[in-house]
Amino acid sequence: MQIRTIIAAVVLAVHALAALGAVQYTVTGMGTLPGGNGSYAYGINDAGQVVGYSYTTTGGYAHAFLYSNGSMTDLGTLGGLYSNARGISNTGQVVGHSYTANGEGHAFLYSDGVMTDLGTLGGLGSSNAYGINDSGQVVGVSGTTSDTISHAFLYSGGVMVDLGTLPGGYESYAYGINDSGQVVGKSYTTGSAQRAFLYSDGVMTDIGTLPGGDESEASAINNTGQIVGYAHISTIDAIFHAFLYSGGIMTDLGTLPGSSSSYAADINDAEQIVGYSWTPGSGTYAFLYSNGSMTGLNSLIDPASGWSLNSAQAINDNGQIVGYGSFAGQTEAFLLTPVPEPATLSLLALGGLAFLRRKR
Repeated sequence: MQIRTIIAAVVLAVHALAALGAVQYTVTGMGTLPGGNGSYAYGINDAGQVVGYSYTTTGGYAHAFLYSNGSMTDLGTLGGLYSNARGISNTGQVVGHSYTANGEGHAFLYSDGVMTDLGTLGGLGSSNAYGINDSGQVVGVSGTTSDTISHAFLYSGGVMVDLGTLPGGYESYAYGINDSGQVVGKSYTTGSAQRAFLYSDGVMTDIGTLPGGDESEASAINNTGQIVGYAHISTIDAIFHAFLYSGGIMTDLGTLPGSSSSYAADINDAEQIVGYSWTPGSGTYAFLYSNGSMTGLNSLIDPASGWSLNSAQAINDNGQIVGYGSFAGQTEAFLLTPVPEPATLSLLALGGLAFLRRKR
């Protein structure tokens, strides 16, 4: 009788999950730091650790957080009132931006419980770190000695290096780096247009834009060298589309139905891309682009969850996605975790049934 009960329970569980149909992700709200009224997630590593920022009770200022094992930890600041975290490596090192005691905004590296000021490229102004790889190399943007111009930087071995600009440009920004040390971002060029770049082996290369447009920006690069971002598709209407740059070709990823523009924020090594789609003047909607198709993430979660997923910002190699959305009238960081496909669950159940029969 006990074996029959177990068998029935397994079968019912499989059928219940199958009945969910399009539900492919569970949603976990990360909450906020104590007293806060909103949070935003921007990075996730393969261990499922998440970083971003949350508002606090301290004058309404935000602090960088690390979310791990269901708990959100305040990472503090560089002595000022504000900080935010933008990236995390698989070794658990975190990068971002924080105010210092004298009110300047500097890039930071948080490692082993200590937040370190990375300084600037010689300017008295600000710097901001956006990405880090598993070797601890950090990329971002910093004011230079002129204080009016900002350049992309690579921080490695305790030294911040100016990556310069594309020919004729005056500013550049670095947003992503892979484990090979390839860097992506944007740089202004002759004529004040901004173009997505790939920095590799000491050379910054313009990767172009989509047909019909004149501007682009790269946001992330995976370990196979594929790049995502957004590009202008019209010089008149100021409409942008998410792109995938792979094998020297930039592909337009389109938008979600009813939207006119889109932005790709991150890509994992399985070529899964996340970002958001929107129409100017309306809301934004998080998307997943996989196997040649863009899907709204709101259609892949339980509609009874109460969530509206506004922006997907990062995806790890396990397919977990983070970003921010609306829940209970508040903007909150979310973590999406893939649900096993019903077919996979059925196979597991059949295996379990076979085991029980042999045991019997």
